[in-house]
Formats: sequence, C-alpha cells, structure tokens
Amino acid sequence: MKNKYYNDAIIGGKNITASYTKKGELLRVMYPNPDFRSFIQEFLTGVKINDSGIIYLHEDINNQYNQYYTESTNILNTEITNTYFNLHIKQTDFAMLKEDLLVKKYQFENKNTIDLNVNFLIHSTLLSNSNNMVGSEIKNNTLIQYCHDYTMYTFSKDNLLSYQLNDTKENISSGEIKDKDYIGMSADSSISYNVGLLKPGEKKELVVYLYFTQNSYTQNSEKQTEEELKKQIDQIKKLDIKKEEEAVEKYWKKYVKDHTTITLLPETSSYNKKVNQIYKRSILLFPLLINQETGGISAAVEVDEQMNCCGRYSYCWPRDAVFVTRALDSLNMKKETEKFYKIFCKETQSKNGMWEQRFYTDGRLAPCWGYQIDETAGVIYGVYEHYKAVKEIKFLKDTYKMCENAAKFLCIYMDNILGKKDESDIVKMEIEQTYHTEERTKLPKSYDLWEMHEGVHLYSLSAIYSAFQAIKEMQTILKPEYEVKNRLKVEAMNKLEAKLNEYQEEIKKYILNNLYDENTKTFSRNLNDNQTDISILGIVEPFSIFSPKEKKVQNTVEKINLTLRTYTGGYLRFESDHYRGGKNPWTISTLWMAMYYQKIGQKQKAKECLEFIVSTANEHGFLAEQVSNDNPRRILG
Repeated sequence: MKNKYYNDAIIGGKNITASYTKKGELLRVMYPNPDFRSFIQEFLTGVKINDSGIIYLHEDINNQYNQYYTESTNILNTEITNTYFNLHIKQTDFAMLKEDLLVKKYQFENKNTIDLNVNFLIHSTLLSNSNNMVGSEIKNNTLIQYCHDYTMYTFSKDNLLSYQLNDTKENISSGEIKDKDYIGMSADSSISYNVGLLKPGEKKELVVYLYFTQNSYTQNSEKQTEEELKKQIDQIKKLDIKKEEEAVEKYWKKYVKDHTTITLLPETSSYNKKVNQIYKRSILLFPLLINQETGGISAAVEVDEQMNCCGRYSYCWPRDAVFVTRALDSLNMKKETEKFYKIFCKETQSKNGMWEQRFYTDGRLAPCWGYQIDETAGVIYGVYEHYKAVKEIKFLKDTYKMCENAAKFLCIYMDNILGKKDESDIVKMEIEQTYHTEERTKLPKSYDLWEMHEGVHLYSLSAIYSAFQAIKEMQTILKPEYEVKNRLKVEAMNKLEAKLNEYQEEIKKYILNNLYDENTKTFSRNLNDNQTDISILGIVEPFSIFSPKEKKVQNTVEKINLTLRTYTGGYLRFESDHYRGGKNPWTISTLWMAMYYQKIGQKQKAKECLEFIVSTANEHGFLAEQVSNDNPRRILG
C-alpha cells in the first residue's frame, strides 16, 4: 500500500466521501459509509502527448498547479498546466447528490502553437488483502474492479482506446498499454482514452465516472443483475454533465446558506476572508463525515491504514462526536445531532450502561485497546447540551433512560475511585463480570483524553461531574411530566438526584485532595505525574466544575502558558508529548485556550489564539490536527 498521510481536499455526496492531494490525485474513496469501506490504493491519471511517455497529472517536473473549490460547494477544481507541451487541463471532481457516483471531468486546452495529439490514461489500484482479493474485468467499455463485497466501475461515454489488466506498472510509463485478456486477477489495472488531436487554442472534454455498488445482499434485498447494472451505467453515460454539475453546485450553495447561522465578517482583510472560508468549509465538511443512517460521525477520512504515523482515525469516538454535535447544533444541523443520540448512541450503548472507546459509524464495535470513562460521561453531557439548543422535552424523554443507565455505570466507577463498596449493586456485578478483572471490586483503569495514560485523570473526573449535573438538570425538566402519571419514576429520580449530589461533592473533594499540587498551587492532570496538560482546562471549559476566577485555576493557566505555549503562538497538548515528535502546536489545544480566554473576557488573548489557527489553516480552509513550529504553514496531521 502506498503511504499517504494527509488529505488536502475532501468532497462527497450521500454515500461517498473522497479525498485528494493539492495536485488533484485521488487518495481515498469511502463507500457506503464515511469511514468504511476504503477503496482506492492508487488512482493515477496521466496523458501521452504526441510521442511522449506518460505525463502524470499529479506529478511531473513541468507541471504547474492551481486548486480551488467552486465557491461554497464540495466541487473541487484542479488546474494543471504542463509547461513543456503548453497543455492546460482543468480537472473537476464532484459526487452526485443521490447516485453512488463520483464524477471526474477533464477539460483539455492546447495553448501551444503546434498540434497536440492527446491520449488519457488511468492506472487504478484497489485496496485488497489475501482474504478479500480484487479481480478486474473489461466489459461494455467499462473497467470493472471487484472484490467479494463491493465493485467499482470506471467508464466514460467515450469508448476505450486500450486497456491492460495485469502487470500494468511494467509498461505504463511508455504511455501505451495493451492486453489480450478481458478478465484478470490483478488489483491494479489501466485503461486509456483517445482525447484526439487538439489544434492550437482548441478545447476538448472527457468525463470519467467512478460508480460504486455493494455486492452483498440479504433476503430482503435482491442483488442487482448484470443486465440491470448495464442499464444503470448506460443511463449514467447519457447524463448531461453540465446540468448535473449545476445541480450539485446549487445544492451545496443552498446548504451553506441554510446553515450559516452567524453574520459573516466583512471581507475587508485577508484574515476576515480566511475566517469566513474556514466557517463555510466546516459546514460543507460535516455532512461528509456523518453516517446518514445511524448519525455516527467519523473523526476523519483515513489515509494511514497501516498506522505508520497514527492509531487510525476513521472511526466514531462517542466523546469526540459529542463535541461535533455542539457545532452541528450551532449550525442548525439539529436533526443530525438528534440522530446521533437517538440512533447511534442507543445502538452502541453496552448493557451495563457504558460506551466502549470507538465504533464504526454504522454502530459496529471498532478495534479498541481499552476504555475511556469520559466516553460515557460525554454522551450524558452532550444529550443535555442538545436539549438546551432545541428545548424539546420529547428528546429528553427519548434519551433519559439511556442517560440514567450511563449515570449508574459512572456511579460504579466512582465507587471504585472513592473506595466505596455496595455488594447489593447488581449493575456493578454485571460490570465486573464483563471485564473478568482479577479483583472483582475494581474496574479496569481508564485511559485519559489522549489515550496514552491509564489511571485517574482530572479531565475524566470533570466530565463525570458535568454528566451528573446534566442528569440532575434533565430530572428537573422531566419531573413535572411524570408527577401525575408516574410517581414511582419521580421517586427514582429523587433518589438518584440525592446520590448524584453526594458524588459531586466527593468528586470535588477528591480533586482538591489528590489532583491539586500544594507546592506549585496548580492542578495536576492525573495521580501519576505533575506534567502540564491542556486538558486541565476541562475543569473550566466545558465542564465548569471550578470557576475561572479561582486562584487555583489562574495559577494553572499561568503554568500552561509557561510550559505549553510555543514561540509561534500555538499550544502543545502536554509536556513530554512524543506523538509525531511532540514539539508542535495542536489546533485543539490552541482553540481550547481561546475558549478559556473568551470565557473570562480576555478577548485580545482569545483573538491571538484564533489568529494562529486561521493563519495555519490550509488553502481551502481545513484545520489540521497539528502544525509545524518550524514552518507554521506546514500542516502535519
């Protein structure tokens, strides 16, 4: 597999999410969900001009590039000019709104003074393994690449000039491919089209389609016949691509307009323009990460499946998704938020009330390496945050039982932290039996926010405190609804509320006694070390367990500024971080500081943090995980 670590641009539609480099190379296609399955290992395009060898569009010493989105859309344009032949190519990529179809439109323009004869080549390699091999076939002028579960069809309304299904890499550099076989066992195959002779100043267009289907079927859904698929592809070939692109453009522009909930800044400066760009790009990105059926939210579009630089991101962490839903609510994407809590969270909650570390967006359990207690606490917190945005009591009714079960799990966790024991607690027994711990009175240690340390953590305890507060607030709202019809429910709520009040007092005492350093007069991130960690800010924002005006908090923030703020103005996650070198500022850390400063009214300091974020966003308005201190414009993740 070719190592790829960074997406420069992302597009998508209903069931397709695709990522690209800044030179227009297609990196990955996710289908039918935004996190699974990943199709593309390589999708390389090139041209043979006159008697040249292949000139790859994504990489040639004579190529110049200019990439941009059609304003306020998920339509990506990459302009490529080969200065040797003076051939200009405009590549336009977009996903159809309803069909499982990716459109790649190429416009060729001869800017030379001589005739240019152009052939267009595609070298396509699908991801495969020994347990799910990819085969290939040429049929009806279509390259068909298939495995057990899925198929990708590559075709155009133009006829193929030539193709090769095996050993493509051996001779594609010549720009000429040929094969006697119509079917092969290779995961990589190539096809070519004759664009034709371009006179000086002449333009021609070629449209290539990538069509995706699922091969598996259940008793309730019949598999498409070969004839039905051929008919479908024939219909696609007849599309008026100009009208289809206009429809996609119109849809996304309306989508941005409908979800723009603030007054955009006047674009009188490059800073204001960039802020507006980031805002609109965020609106356009969110739907490409959300599973339309379950509401699950993928953390990222994966490009590092072999985990050379990360532990994989293309999953749904409940805790992470909770904070995304706050953004969705602010953008008037409230239905998407409700689906996440009412479908995804309900389907993924364990019997004992907890949520595991991460899931596929369709709700299936993803590979995990432990558990994080703030995943469970975060969902309760998020449910109440959504209620505050929509003020719909029905939503609380539909999700209260789920939150109540989660709160009981958190109580058991706190019993173990605080040294309490209740032999009669059936829920606790179920939890202990689930984990088969050596000491049945203890739950396994929880990982911290960054999934790097096990133990007891300040951020996690703050999340639990906030979850208990959220449950109490829900009860205050729901009790009047139940007082007449369900007195037993109210009694149970009152009993739980009294219990949660005690836990909140104990949590605060525990933090002050165990996670506050009397020597430095600052809070500690865990029981094991006293390293400064940006997540300590969680006690103020978002969980509000301590006031930002308390001296203990102010001392801690001063320590954060002394140890985590870099000379470029961004903030590290924590001291001695080793992930990707550990010396570069993180977007989330810097934004966290901005939120803290905003909360205490220090607007200038908040603005300085935001200016760092804005200046390090990429040319399309995407924010990175972290950026290089040596070159703040160099995005690392």
